[in-house]
Amino acid sequence: MIRIGVINDQSGPYADLGGKGSVIAAQMAIDDFGGKVRGKPVEMISADHQNKPDIAANIVRQWFDNQNVGLVVDLTTTAVALAVRELAESRDKILIPSAGASSDLTGKYCSPNLIHWTFDSYALANVTTKALIKQGSDSWFFLTGDNSGSIAQEQDAMKFVKSNGGTVVGSVRHPLNTSDFSSFLLQAQASKAKVIGLANAGSDTVNSIKQAGEFGITHAGQKLASLLMFISDVHAMGLQTAQGLLISTPFYWDANDETRAWSRRFMAKFGRAPTMAQAGVYGAVQHYLKTLATTDETSGRAIVKKMKATPVNDFMGHNVQIREDGRVMRDIYLVQVKTPQESKEPWDYYKILATVPANEAFRPLSEGGCSFVSGKTN
Repeated sequence: MIRIGVINDQSGPYADLGGKGSVIAAQMAIDDFGGKVRGKPVEMISADHQNKPDIAANIVRQWFDNQNVGLVVDLTTTAVALAVRELAESRDKILIPSAGASSDLTGKYCSPNLIHWTFDSYALANVTTKALIKQGSDSWFFLTGDNSGSIAQEQDAMKFVKSNGGTVVGSVRHPLNTSDFSSFLLQAQASKAKVIGLANAGSDTVNSIKQAGEFGITHAGQKLASLLMFISDVHAMGLQTAQGLLISTPFYWDANDETRAWSRRFMAKFGRAPTMAQAGVYGAVQHYLKTLATTDETSGRAIVKKMKATPVNDFMGHNVQIREDGRVMRDIYLVQVKTPQESKEPWDYYKILATVPANEAFRPLSEGGCSFVSGKTN
């Protein structure tokens, strides 16, 4: 038996971006592979970690020790991925975060048992901040979630603002799953920054943007920049509120014929367009199963090494490479949210403005500080 575990937020602020949709995506990958690898049946189990790293660690420990789980995927959030990282190393199992944001997962917290699959804070902050600064939006104030992934978003974005000639005039942090952003938004408004950078995710992003609109912040001339936004967030706030936002993403369901074909199947099962995290879960599980079909290895570390040596080919991109530090190198789209008038059908939300090559979007290998590839270049 080959067993795969999907662990994420299924009931809280990040449920829409991963949640049950990621469970469906993982099962689709198993079913599309035929449900077996070299005669062994493949089974998927899932759990809601409630955004609590200690709960996540207890679940994953049980999976590794008692249920023969060889791969754990999705891993919303960074804090959860970090909480189970040492478990995976000590049991020689595999972690593939699809929704954990921090670029530290292939930097100072890299692991030979971990592949960072879909995106990271460095790439998304890089593409979004550069695009806005080119437009003249060169002074920033950050509204940041008080958790490791959001702080990583803020830190990466601050670096890009400064390195591209912009200034950071201040920042404020808010608790996870905040309902009232008024005090934080008033501080951002008072800063007079041209851009309010939102370093948060899920319902926190949705609520902060909605309330910024209610306060008249964007009407008065300040821009909002979300450093991590999912199509589920745009759907939750509606095009009237989200229109014009610039977003960086490695996946859009309507980008081409291949993304549309897979996404239509997903939508038939789930009733919603897939997020980049959910699409990433499918790709990660597929690549894992394809690799198992070509090797007798049982060691997680050895399987990861084999996965890195094999080009990734799925609807998200062809000949995508997994770098030595575990970073999946894929192109990033810069997109703009459409106006209600531009949208022609449900989930027709994005205009693709540019495609940024992977080696321009992601951090160079030589700058990451990953211990087992230290000193090597991109």
